[in-house]
Amino acid sequence: MLLGAVPQASAAENGEWAVYPAAAKPGSRPYFYLSVDPGTSLTDRVTVTNKTAGPLTFRLYGADAYNTDRDGGFAIRTQQEKQTGAGAWITPERTRVTVPAHSAVTVPYTLNVPADADPGDHPGALVALDERVSPSGSGSVAVGVQRAVGARVYLRVNGPTVPALAVEDVTLDQDRPLVPGLGDSSAVVSYTLHNLGNVTLAPKVVLRAEGLFGRTLLDRDLVNVPSELLPRQKIRLTERWTGSPQFDWGDVTLTATAKGVKGVEESGTVSFLAVPWLAVGTLLLALLTGSFGLWTRRRRAAGEAPGEAPGHREAVLST
Repeated sequence: MLLGAVPQASAAENGEWAVYPAAAKPGSRPYFYLSVDPGTSLTDRVTVTNKTAGPLTFRLYGADAYNTDRDGGFAIRTQQEKQTGAGAWITPERTRVTVPAHSAVTVPYTLNVPADADPGDHPGALVALDERVSPSGSGSVAVGVQRAVGARVYLRVNGPTVPALAVEDVTLDQDRPLVPGLGDSSAVVSYTLHNLGNVTLAPKVVLRAEGLFGRTLLDRDLVNVPSELLPRQKIRLTERWTGSPQFDWGDVTLTATAKGVKGVEESGTVSFLAVPWLAVGTLLLALLTGSFGLWTRRRRAAGEAPGEAPGHREAVLST
């Protein structure tokens, strides 16, 4: 099942249908922004619009949100997955709705927050799942695809908030020519960005590399970072460093902060040694060969008697 919520400042849609919070003016509420105390309930309404020329039938349900492993994007759980946050607390008045062609249907729903709910953010979505199953792929294995659109729910349970980020498991994979200067070099920096807190953060990551004697080799803000990292989520990210050193020794440091949140700053570091091992091995072999030859010549010279011509000795027999 392919499931997604479109990150734009209007109704979430896929061209055929849209899902958005009910409002007096269309588009004035792109998402649900809710703040509640533990143990309380509230009601709201969601609108599903059919933009096609025929009727469409949808399953309505609440879903938890998470960051995808691929790029950290905002994604929502399928109906078959276990919901533990907002998805478990949302109950639509109708779980099945048919929307006529070029029409919209508004459905009330209730949000029941447990008394023991953890404070902080519990992002999710109200999802309209198309009941149609479209065939996909070819061959002996049949694959059915269902599409869904979800209106995001940014839910905060009132209480103490703890913003916290971590940069974990930093690694560096280098690709260098065998002989320095005879080719281009690059490196791939990999790291895990982990939201340890209970609120959604907008992370910013700076990559800095220093070589011998503290020389700055690289210093830049990374762009392949998710715009929002949800609570308790962690993602694995990579960054390519084109033109990495071919002969140097230093450190690569990633520093993560949260936009608009003071006091959140964590770093992760990995050391690197850029050495042309083929050239070094060839040099060492040459040095060893020369040293062995010199040692051999000295041994031979030390074994010859003073005043004798090299390689000539006179045998003396006694009777």
